[in-house]
Amino acid sequence: MTSVSIRRVLHSGACAAAVGALVVAGLGGGTAFADDAQTDQLWIQAPYDQSVTVAPEGGTAPYRSLALGLYHDNANFTVTAGKLTVDVSGLAGVAEVAWPDNCTPNDAGTVAVCDTGDVPTRYSAQVRLQVRAAAGAAVGAQGTIEYSAEATGGPDGTLTAPQGSAETSVTVGSGPDLGISAPQDVTDVATGTSLTVPFSVTNTGNETAHGFSVKMWATYGLDVATRYPQCTYTGPDDSGQYTPMTDVTCSFDTDIAPGATVELPEPLRLNVTGHALYERFDYEVQPGADATDLDGSDNGRSWHVDADNTADFAVHGTEVSGAAGDTVTTAFRFDNLGPAWVGNVSSGDPVAVIDYYLPEGTTATSVPDTCHPARTSGDDPAIGHYACTLPMWAKPDLQVGFPFQLHIDRVVPDATGHVVVHPQSDTSRTFDPDSENNTATVVVNPSA
Repeated sequence: MTSVSIRRVLHSGACAAAVGALVVAGLGGGTAFADDAQTDQLWIQAPYDQSVTVAPEGGTAPYRSLALGLYHDNANFTVTAGKLTVDVSGLAGVAEVAWPDNCTPNDAGTVAVCDTGDVPTRYSAQVRLQVRAAAGAAVGAQGTIEYSAEATGGPDGTLTAPQGSAETSVTVGSGPDLGISAPQDVTDVATGTSLTVPFSVTNTGNETAHGFSVKMWATYGLDVATRYPQCTYTGPDDSGQYTPMTDVTCSFDTDIAPGATVELPEPLRLNVTGHALYERFDYEVQPGADATDLDGSDNGRSWHVDADNTADFAVHGTEVSGAAGDTVTTAFRFDNLGPAWVGNVSSGDPVAVIDYYLPEGTTATSVPDTCHPARTSGDDPAIGHYACTLPMWAKPDLQVGFPFQLHIDRVVPDATGHVVVHPQSDTSRTFDPDSENNTATVVVNPSA
């Protein structure tokens, strides 16, 4: 299963060019009511395509691993006893399968029920089939694996995956198949540390790769220290207009024979900067000479580097005065006091949600584009409540203002509105230990 490219996340619609252009969607932080009637759904995770290497004349082809799993949507339900049914009858004459121990095939060996155990809400590989080309199957031959699944749990006691929601097309091919081994993520790394990226390329195909290309993406807290003459480097952008990261594109002329493993010309090193926090380094490889890789599932990897660092999110309020019937401008401001930047590079979600409860006796007539009405349990219906989102990243010293136009419906001395920032992150780790400055007030008609 190929991890989601950081480039797709950071250079997609989730990353607006400017704070004011953010689309207020996918709001986190529990600011909206959930329906009382909860739902859940079981899903099958399987690759759409799988290539297998053609068998040599008079010999057998090598097996390739096919990772499968079940997951469900709603963490409020416990889902157990997952059963994944795998039908490989569509591979006749094309490929053959070796079943793992947690699968029980029928007498013909074409359909098996696989026990996946407890079903998580995030995909993980629970079943690993071994698939190889059948003897005599020609290059280009194709077959299909079909799936169905059920599990115990959910609102009705049983969950069933949608019929026909997953299948895998298996194709017999010939060519190079480059792959990178999965790196082990690292945590609590001290800023200022230099790391060596575990980077080697293996060709498990049946043809030589005549050269190879490499693409890399490093988040803002990682400095790509090693500079190869075969590579071009761009970024990171420090203007604040684009999401800050480093792009690297390389082309190497080293041939990689079938079964061979090669390294880069020298170890690839990353420096963990003083503003590092939750970092990610993505890298992928492709064969050169316009060759097509047989199986792209292991061509790209993501290495997560968590630095031992903190950020400090803060909000600041204001005080204004006016008479009944006036419209006044009130504002609050968000600051990241650092030293770390924060970026939700995996999900693309906002790094923080700010709740603003209006001062008593006022009504909002104009609000920032990144704010919208909100409602939480226990809200006073007479007090306006808005939720405002930040970009998916916040560099050190970032300041964002949120101006509101408020109509003074009636004068209430010392009418006090409350602002609370809720940091959000892709991990459960708390990066903002100073919560005292996470709240502020907006006061209309303060007493002298």
